[in-house]
Amino acid sequence: MSDELQLLELAAELRRSLGILHKRDIQTAAAQLGKHVHSTHQEPILLGDDCAAIPDGEGYLLLAAEGMLPTLVETDPWFAGWCAVMVNVSDIYAMGGHPIAVVDTIWSQSPKAVDPLWQGMVAASQAFNVPIVGGHTSCHSPYAALSVAILGRAQRLITSFSAQPGDVLLHVVDRQGKMHPRYPFWNAATQASRDRLQANLNLLPTLAESGLCDTGKDISMGGIVGTTLMLLETSNCGAVVDLGAIAPPPQVDLLPWLLSFPSYGYLLSVRPKAVEQIQPQFHDRGLVCEPVGRITEGQTLTLKLGEASLCFWDFATAALTGFSGQVDGV
Repeated sequence: MSDELQLLELAAELRRSLGILHKRDIQTAAAQLGKHVHSTHQEPILLGDDCAAIPDGEGYLLLAAEGMLPTLVETDPWFAGWCAVMVNVSDIYAMGGHPIAVVDTIWSQSPKAVDPLWQGMVAASQAFNVPIVGGHTSCHSPYAALSVAILGRAQRLITSFSAQPGDVLLHVVDRQGKMHPRYPFWNAATQASRDRLQANLNLLPTLAESGLCDTGKDISMGGIVGTTLMLLETSNCGAVVDLGAIAPPPQVDLLPWLLSFPSYGYLLSVRPKAVEQIQPQFHDRGLVCEPVGRITEGQTLTLKLGEASLCFWDFATAALTGFSGQVDGV
């Protein structure tokens, strides 16, 4: 198959993937809230990042929440409980912070049905050293549902608002794991040691506090392409991404890898001179940290594969989340 044909097929699959399509649901929030709100002290809080960064003294409080897919809660409740904590923890570290605590909201048909959800959440709470400090529990619901919210703190931020043309896009991921048998999840967490999990995550605030990286995002259910789109939308930039530079683990094809939530995965937008200082910090821990593209002027995401290229998204004609660009005067 030619590079051009393979790229056309990959792009078509990515455009109709639920991970990217569901990001457009965020437009309902953007329509109601706008691009920013003000804190109680009238300081602006930009919207559309992995966490809300609330100015607090010399640093920031970080606040985020995630809801679990209902089908995952129904069919693999232990893993859903684990993921509910894990994805929130990842959001905090993605912004250069450290987690403080989480709270949960659980709806279940019975106390027995809620047990595996709790077991998964407690296991993740212990693995990531983040306490569960409260929430809401109902065991008399006609359905099962789970969401978790998290509070953290950062001294210096990694945000998705500050990508600059000329930046190098670094793909950071842990390929020591395996695919979930049913869902597009690369599980690099549940079998890893606590020390490995925590040390790997601590690399993000270390980069932020050293000043080596101020821009990035946690790779979400939109995969690396969907995450790139979200970063471009909030930074009001374009990008060129080389899909051929995104190497999947052995026995995993490129398309499912592009569509996967990687459990430990980040997209960093860094100044070119910082790349050689950043890469060894991840490589020394057995993690992937490789250039996969660059930030450009304009409003388009171009995908490349070999000698072929195409315009995958043009923000001039289609929004993704609706949280686009900086706010004048902020």
